Amino acid sequence: MSGILRGETSTSYRVTSLIKTVVEEAWALAFRAAGYLWRPRAKSWSSPGGLRVLVVAPHPDDEVAGCGGAILLHRAKSDQVCVVYVTDGRRSRAGGLGADEMARRRRAEAAASARALDVSHVEWLGLPESDWCEHELNAALTAVLDRYSPDMVYAPSRIDFHPEHYRVARCLAAVLQARRAAAVPANPILRVYQVQVPLTPVLTNLVAATASVEAGSLAALQVYVTQAGSLLRCLRMKRYAARWYGIAGQAEEFWELTAAQYGALHGQPPTRSLVRTFRSLRSFALTDPLAYGRGLLERRRLARVARAG
Repeated sequence: MSGILRGETSTSYRVTSLIKTVVEEAWALAFRAAGYLWRPRAKSWSSPGGLRVLVVAPHPDDEVAGCGGAILLHRAKSDQVCVVYVTDGRRSRAGGLGADEMARRRRAEAAASARALDVSHVEWLGLPESDWCEHELNAALTAVLDRYSPDMVYAPSRIDFHPEHYRVARCLAAVLQARRAAAVPANPILRVYQVQVPLTPVLTNLVAATASVEAGSLAALQVYVTQAGSLLRCLRMKRYAARWYGIAGQAEEFWELTAAQYGALHGQPPTRSLVRTFRSLRSFALTDPLAYGRGLLERRRLARVARAG
């Protein structure tokens, strides 16, 4: 996808792409073989229709990277979907763009993504990436939750160790806990999505088969021209998930939690640096399995924390 977006046609690019494709296909086959030996247990995505769904995206592109297929599945069921873009993504260094120009482009890309995902409700908070206060976001998220009253929230988590993802997750957890303490009637289901750090079967308990909406999901991904390189990793994860769970095409993995469990998960600080605990997929697929193995003990600990919550 990135080469097509950039218009790269050189021989060296084609050779590099071929090598990457061969490596990715090899790992996809390995995940399929693993699925034959041990098929992880998880329930299948479903919706009764008529739900109010909120997607919290720390950056413009997290919504499509983490749950673009699920958004389209919700829309096919006539569910209302609102995407909250928390930061403006200005800290991305892609393409050598300045911070202000990057923020401008990412907002335009987010608007195009929302159209591709058939999302008519968008909340652009646009906080300057890495330069915002938690009380500011807490107030904004409280207002959105009061206004929208969602039945379901797709959310980031501490598993994706990007500092902004973790901070946004902590703020969302604090707001949900405050609402519960105040006996606010709404008590949404939380669905943690993955971006570049896999949840793995240790945490995944819900899988969405997205082959029926794959074209729309890819169209939404392709509008994020500034983030094309990093989004390719997310596509690999969706492909691996489908092979592991025996699903055609692509699949998205989620960790479904109650609001109380999500609060318990993010109410305590990490026992060690998250960036040293987990590993993301890298631009080249050669070491992809390491992202699934590293942090295994911490994932198991977090699963226990959530169950106790």
